[in-house]
Amino acid sequence: MVTINFVQPDGSVQKVNAVIGTTIMETAVQNGVKGIDADCGGACACATCHVYIAEDWVEKVESASSMETDMLEFAAMPAAASRLSCQMKVTSDLEGLVVNVPSQQC
Repeated sequence: MVTINFVQPDGSVQKVNAVIGTTIMETAVQNGVKGIDADCGGACACATCHVYIAEDWVEKVESASSMETDMLEFAAMPAAASRLSCQMKVTSDLEGLVVNVPSQQC
């Protein structure tokens, strides 16, 4: 397991344990992280699991696929650090990952 830190728009942090091999979205939903709705269940068919990767982690996470990049166009206020958490697999390299939940989803 690795620890993932979900930062809410008010600055509060919810630290959760993530099972390696699952997705960041699955971890968020299983732990009741506010603002991660995952309406499509992880099929990369909506943007309700949109998150911003913390600046010091952007270079450490795997790049988004073209399908994910296309879907991010539907997210509220996408940015360079935007990702769909359903497309991010948990690996041991993500220990301590910090993701910010967009205020538009809370």
